Amino acid sequence: MTGAPGPSRVVRFAMAVAWSSFLAAGVLEMLVFAVVDPGDMRWFGAAPVELSALAIYTASFLIFWSVIALGASLTLLLVNLPDEERPPRQAPGWPR
Repeated sequence: MTGAPGPSRVVRFAMAVAWSSFLAAGVLEMLVFAVVDPGDMRWFGAAPVELSALAIYTASFLIFWSVIALGASLTLLLVNLPDEERPPRQAPGWPR
């Protein structure tokens, strides 16, 4: 097959982090708001939150998404060591 080369490694990692964290944030949003009613939310136990339910859902989804994406990005950063620091891979039993 000939054609344009695929996306670079960094772009593939960015897409993987963005998509997986998007799905995880959606699941977390459903789990949190199955238990918490946005109308009953208060600022640290004092004044009620004066936002619509849709605004609370949106803000919490974006917060969940960014925190999960940060965690996934740090995981990729730690797992993918530069090539010069990576030990050589050898299958067991191969001549050395």
